[in-house]
Amino acid sequence: MLTAIHSSAHHIVEPMDHPVPHRHLRITYSSMKHSDKTFMGMTTSGKNAEDVLDLCAILFGADFMEEHPVVTGNINGNSPLVWDATMLGALRAFGRRNQPVLCSPFVLGGANTPASVVPAVVQLNAEALSAFAYTQVVRKGTPAIYGHYLSTVSMQSGAPMAGTPEISLMNFMIGQLARFYKVPWRTSNTLGGAKTFDAQAGYESASTMMAVLLSGAHYLWHSAGWNEAGMHCSIAKFVVDAEQCAMGYRMTEGPRWDDFDEALAAIRDIGPGGHYLGHPHTLENFERAFFMPQLFDNNSIEQWKAEGSQEITERALEHAKKLLRDYEEPKLDEAKNEELLDYIARREREIPEDQGLNEAY
Repeated sequence: MLTAIHSSAHHIVEPMDHPVPHRHLRITYSSMKHSDKTFMGMTTSGKNAEDVLDLCAILFGADFMEEHPVVTGNINGNSPLVWDATMLGALRAFGRRNQPVLCSPFVLGGANTPASVVPAVVQLNAEALSAFAYTQVVRKGTPAIYGHYLSTVSMQSGAPMAGTPEISLMNFMIGQLARFYKVPWRTSNTLGGAKTFDAQAGYESASTMMAVLLSGAHYLWHSAGWNEAGMHCSIAKFVVDAEQCAMGYRMTEGPRWDDFDEALAAIRDIGPGGHYLGHPHTLENFERAFFMPQLFDNNSIEQWKAEGSQEITERALEHAKKLLRDYEEPKLDEAKNEELLDYIARREREIPEDQGLNEAY
């Protein structure tokens, strides 16, 4: 429902009413059924990834997947310097179907990397490039994305931190590296360590977002709702973050030049001491001239009080409830839907409910 968010990822909620070995099937089906946006495929094991890709082949067509990306898979490294069998099994599954993988070291700066910005990036770069190289061993031409998850660790408590200046510095450096290697790169957006949707959450998220936009990132994850370093999702923060993402998207488009001559003519028309509010150029361009947030209040305090003195959290929750009321399911083709459900039913019969992830691999 949020146009600024381009991907539904995979987990919205954990399907606790299904056995763990079956959940990847239900999560994938939910992504396909309830949204028409791109989504992320489960990589919890090699076999689970194969199931995801089989479901994608049903929905999109196996031949179509040979030429088009339809799903992404996130491959997390076990820093320092380890790509384990589970992740590599999932990488191979995506590579065999020519689907893009995100080669993503998981950085906890000072814990699983050196406690210093530049050496941490050196390690991360070696990890990411080694996974990149492996994708081409699996299948030459496999699409791959330079990825990572960045956080630093508090030297007082050991807790992961977000929005720190060192994370921004790492993103600036990694953006330069990705351009040097001429590869797309993924990073994380609007992260925070706050426990509620408070000023800390806003400051941390804004700091992270600005850094990754200025770094030139292509694929931004964790872009809405993240608090407590990802341990919980704030629904109010989610919708406000999405609006922040829309503003960030507008910023990265850069200045518009298509109305330049008309706007200069307006300066000559108005002259000294006038105003532009009724000028034809303003009337033609006011809707797109400046971003107008829905959830931020820019009225006078008198008007704000007259309208109920709502703070951002209350406004955001009302907006989220309206989005849910207005939601319309993008209907799947009925034959495709039945084929997906048949595949899921068969795999649920085949996969023991008590099977461990290592066995699934």
